[in-house]
Amino acid sequence: MSALGFDPDRHAAQLLAILDEIERCASLDARALDRILKRHPKDGRGLFSKAELIHGYRHFRAGEARAEAQQAFVDRLAMRPVRTQSGVAPVTVLTRPHPCPGTCIFCPSDVRMPKSYLPDEPGAQRAADNHFDPYLQTFHRLAAFRAIGHRTDKVELLILGGTWSYYPEPYRLWFVRRCFEALNDFGAGVDGRPAAVPSGPGFEARADGAAAAGRYNALVSARLARSRGGRRFDAAERGSAGELAAVQRVNETSGCRCVGLVVETRPDAIGEAEVLRLRRIGATKVQIGYQSLSDAVLAANRRGHDVAATRRAMRLLRAAGFKVLAHWMPNLLGSDPERDVLDFARIFDDPDFRPDELKIYPCSLVESAELMDPYRHGEWRPYTRAELLHVVSECLRRTPPYCRLSRVIRDIPSTDIVDGNQNTNFREIAEAHLRDTGARCRDIRSREIRGARVEASALALASLEYETSTSREVFLEFTAPGDRLAAFLRLSLPKPPSFVDEIAHSALIREVHVYGLARGLGEGANGRAQHAGLGRRLVEAARRRAAAAGYADLAVISAVGTRAYYRAIGFADGALYQHRPTGGAARD
Repeated sequence: MSALGFDPDRHAAQLLAILDEIERCASLDARALDRILKRHPKDGRGLFSKAELIHGYRHFRAGEARAEAQQAFVDRLAMRPVRTQSGVAPVTVLTRPHPCPGTCIFCPSDVRMPKSYLPDEPGAQRAADNHFDPYLQTFHRLAAFRAIGHRTDKVELLILGGTWSYYPEPYRLWFVRRCFEALNDFGAGVDGRPAAVPSGPGFEARADGAAAAGRYNALVSARLARSRGGRRFDAAERGSAGELAAVQRVNETSGCRCVGLVVETRPDAIGEAEVLRLRRIGATKVQIGYQSLSDAVLAANRRGHDVAATRRAMRLLRAAGFKVLAHWMPNLLGSDPERDVLDFARIFDDPDFRPDELKIYPCSLVESAELMDPYRHGEWRPYTRAELLHVVSECLRRTPPYCRLSRVIRDIPSTDIVDGNQNTNFREIAEAHLRDTGARCRDIRSREIRGARVEASALALASLEYETSTSREVFLEFTAPGDRLAAFLRLSLPKPPSFVDEIAHSALIREVHVYGLARGLGEGANGRAQHAGLGRRLVEAARRRAAAAGYADLAVISAVGTRAYYRAIGFADGALYQHRPTGGAARD
């Protein structure tokens, strides 16, 4: 019996017949697969799911097929391949509800969720179903990916749930450690879920609804006190730096490695000490909410910080080598479509900002947000479809090629939206509108080669350089004909010395990304973009650039799961970064 509750031996005749037909089918598409499934119904009436077919294949055929043939079969059936077409498997986990330092009027305030999240959102539902336990969330997500045919060798771990920096540090250390323990166990074929099931009351209970406006922190604090006997956090939710370091060393050679660790926080929570804490837990990317670059709009929405705080946060994060994914919100109280277009332009015109990735979240009205009051009094309204299309299209058009638009429109269930846009595919609508006007979006996501085959000889190495307030950034990229992006590297050449002593005079590799379907560790390329030596070639190009610019040391903000890779190409471990001499003369 599988974790799906499915017994392949019970359906052996039908499954084997289906597997034979699939293997003989020269061109398997959705219609062809549907015809095959209908010829061999499950229990005489239903259809087997793709997850059941993959499990059946692994059960009956894995022992007789080579690993490459096994994966080729699974690739043909894999559902939602876009999930891993950027080269890694994204695993999102949520921290438990906790008081938030912000008082933003647009934020959902449901006490069942960390601030700003809704219980009907897919990731939030998974978190609640797993009692917000980090081990269970991580393990179950990995199991779900594997069941539908995706690779789990390389994982980007996204820890979301509001203001990460505001949680108690022992809880943060414990949470990350338990995520890594799940990665290590899953990679080794060990199932630690039975021991991880929480025994006491927690935030999984769905009896509590949305908090009254302005009462979220008080209600969540009261629930914490009740469920933990008056303690700020449970004794079991305490971790140490030493424990975390130990499980991360295991992950360096695990069968399921963390190749990126992402947390989200607020600009006003970022200081030098917090940046160093983020690096010590292995974080490589930080999501921060700009929301707006207008002090007047931030104040009207009670954001709790000004634009100067966002500037400081960007300078510190960039000086430490982090990738930055910014959140920006049009249609906030006090703005309008034209002001939003100008505000968006500032994101890339001003060298203090220029993030690596961006999420565009037009403000959505939900019942538990304090924005309901201005809405009822006629002081705020959602944009019309035409207004929203104008704003989003302009944003797509103005995004530079070095930035990735990770999301356009937040995936809020339509049942939670009181008024306004309910189309979660608005990016596609805006892209079609741009094409009709003869323009197009050239952000990273629009250009990714994804699962396409590519010959290394057809790739061209190019660079795009831009200034920030703390560095000259060099975006090195391998592109295929048609401006399709196969791989890129972000090289930072700092201007003033970094406040981090270890990299005070180093050039910094902030990201190396090779696109294509996620391949297994050490697996051959077979024409795919990954494992074609593109990463090494980009690193070598970065080394030459750094040497020419007068840097003697090239540092990389490596993830735990990429440390072995960088050691193999000449980097040595430092305290928080890995280093390689450039061969150039040291700068004055």
